[in-house]
Amino acid sequence: MRVIAGSARSLVLKAPKGDHTRPTLDKHKETLFNCLQSDIVYSVFVDLFAGTGSIGIEALSRGAARAYFVDNNNEAVKYIKDNLQTTKLVDKAYVFKEDVHTFLKTGLKEHADIVFMDPPFKGGEYRSVFEILKESEFIDEDTVIVAESGIEEDFGFLDELGFEIYKNKEYKTCKHVFIHKA
Repeated sequence: MRVIAGSARSLVLKAPKGDHTRPTLDKHKETLFNCLQSDIVYSVFVDLFAGTGSIGIEALSRGAARAYFVDNNNEAVKYIKDNLQTTKLVDKAYVFKEDVHTFLKTGLKEHADIVFMDPPFKGGEYRSVFEILKESEFIDEDTVIVAESGIEEDFGFLDELGFEIYKNKEYKTCKHVFIHKA
């Protein structure tokens, strides 16, 4: 796993062994950032269920002003911090070792331009996160929300919460769903 473009281009990122994290494949990450390209520079990027931090680090490398990394796993937070040191992007990063739901209610203190979430695919987290985002004063119609999920994940609940899908990128086993407030 590596940083694909920007100031930290080609630097290798570390990931823990085992299945505690599921880093986004480089080819999927490249497609994701091609879709976000015009929104990244000077943005405030929020990486929920951050794992190794590779998505938020990619955003910082490509010109995001700040990135928030949120994960409640001790090992994941250690890897995020190590990867930020490797890429020399520590000064633009805020790392939170806490539950995503708690962070969204109390930790985010500024408007988020882009929110990326990659929870465990079978964990049922998507709806509960969107229920909190619906009430957040830091998310608005201009905020780009991207959910990485298993290919079979159903986001039919978004309409009733006031969100809409405007783009969907499907791969063999997963997809990126691009969402904003309606």
